[in-house]
Amino acid sequence: MPSRRWTVLVVPQGSGVSREVQVTSRAVKSIITAGVFLGVLVFAAAYSTITWAVDISRVGRLERRNATIETELQKMQLALGELADTMSALTNRDSKFRLLAGLPLNDPDVQQAGVGGPAPTSETELLLTETPLGRRAVDARENLSGLIRRAQFLASSFQEAVDTLARQQTLLAHTPSITPTAGYLSSPFSTARLHPVYNEVRPHLGMDIVAPRGTPILAPADGRVVDVGRQVGYGKLVTIDHGNGIRTRYAHCDEIMVRPGQRVSRGDEVARVGRTGVTTNYHLHYEVLVNGRQVDPRNFIFGDVIVD
Repeated sequence: MPSRRWTVLVVPQGSGVSREVQVTSRAVKSIITAGVFLGVLVFAAAYSTITWAVDISRVGRLERRNATIETELQKMQLALGELADTMSALTNRDSKFRLLAGLPLNDPDVQQAGVGGPAPTSETELLLTETPLGRRAVDARENLSGLIRRAQFLASSFQEAVDTLARQQTLLAHTPSITPTAGYLSSPFSTARLHPVYNEVRPHLGMDIVAPRGTPILAPADGRVVDVGRQVGYGKLVTIDHGNGIRTRYAHCDEIMVRPGQRVSRGDEVARVGRTGVTTNYHLHYEVLVNGRQVDPRNFIFGDVIVD
């Protein structure tokens, strides 16, 4: 079957001879095919060029982002180093506090508050460990977690020391530790002495401090007044309960300055030296009782010295 043909008339502008060109259907198909192929090539080239440009831009952004992340990681690592130094200083201070509180020092290995476990298995952690930057991020995170655990451990240790010191401070504040009045010791604590009035050997379960009439008698520790009044032999008497089983008594008073139930602090005036009761002169008879039993008051005088 003869191939179909098309005649193309080419007419020039202006003067000139028109020309006829005959084109077969096969040639037309070839031209169309070539045009389509060329169009695809142009499109592919344009697409590749655009994609390449986008990729270049994306890579540039990623590089700038990685550079920023690396800079921030460096800052974080410097901050972590400073924080580690601060934690070491706090650890040393914690040791001093524990010594002051009479507590045992923490084991150095325990102070590190370390933890163990298997290697990272999550997809995120595995992806992070594939690059140096990711591994540095993982290390920084682990260092920060370790410092947080150390801080929590130190906070607990500090609190233990503070609580212990507070208890000790309360105990010391309620422990008789000063001379209750100014004077000199005329008769110490003794299980047997010749009584100056009855002229017979009797226990002297306190100590006598000679002082002028009206000399202030001071509370030797914090406590609560539990007894005010007169008692045979003691005359005017004041008793203070300091807690922890400790009480103090002040006998032969001339004037009493407190009332039952009143709270007093170390150094508060509770009475004045007199000679009421069975006595030969102005003086204070001072007793310290531990769980109801008289003990030598001089064992509780830490600072002042009584002239013997």
